[in-house]
Amino acid sequence: MQEYKMDTIRRSSLSQQVLEQIVHLLMTGQLKPGDKLPSEMMLMEQFEVSRPVLREALSSLETLEIITRRPRGGTFVNQKVGSQPFKVMLALSINDIPAVIEARMTLELGLVTIAAEKISDEQLDKLKETIDAIQEHADGDYGRLDKEFHRIIAQSANNPIVEGMIDSLLVTHEKTNSLILYREPQITIDHHTAIYEALKKRDPYESFNQMYRHLSYVRNKILKDYNK
Repeated sequence: MQEYKMDTIRRSSLSQQVLEQIVHLLMTGQLKPGDKLPSEMMLMEQFEVSRPVLREALSSLETLEIITRRPRGGTFVNQKVGSQPFKVMLALSINDIPAVIEARMTLELGLVTIAAEKISDEQLDKLKETIDAIQEHADGDYGRLDKEFHRIIAQSANNPIVEGMIDSLLVTHEKTNSLILYREPQITIDHHTAIYEALKKRDPYESFNQMYRHLSYVRNKILKDYNK
């Protein structure tokens, strides 16, 4: 089995360091898209970490779609990882929650202003459907509907250059969504409705303002609990 050239993990944030080491292997070409990773046991020995630490790092890489774990088939580097540098950059900071939230805000605030100029009537209808569905599922976990609302806006910008950023945006959404300890459906509905109405009016300024209001609320809510 191939031995990879890597540093021994010594500091406290072990899973993050394992994640960084694997990304380093990709960036230096020691791991390539399509490669199969060694077994968990071998990785534990090479990184000198426990199984829970290794699995936490692998879970983060899987969330970022940098790797795919196949039941009884092993763990593989995804074929398209080299064409999606934003995911690799995000991987290096996935556990820096304030930075992840700021990255999400930066991407979404830019995309929503372009969406105001380009969003189609069909996409507006789909946005409204997600809001109505959240209203119907207010007592449950409507995280999937929340993500769909933001995905529609991002894709409506219809720009091939920023298309690679959208996957990273959705990863930041999943990460921040996982940190929300309690749901406030009516606030989500009110915020999403205000964004929808601004987009419907094709007003980029109001769309920006309403998206900033929404994301600022989410940021403050997450960081209030995260910093306790």
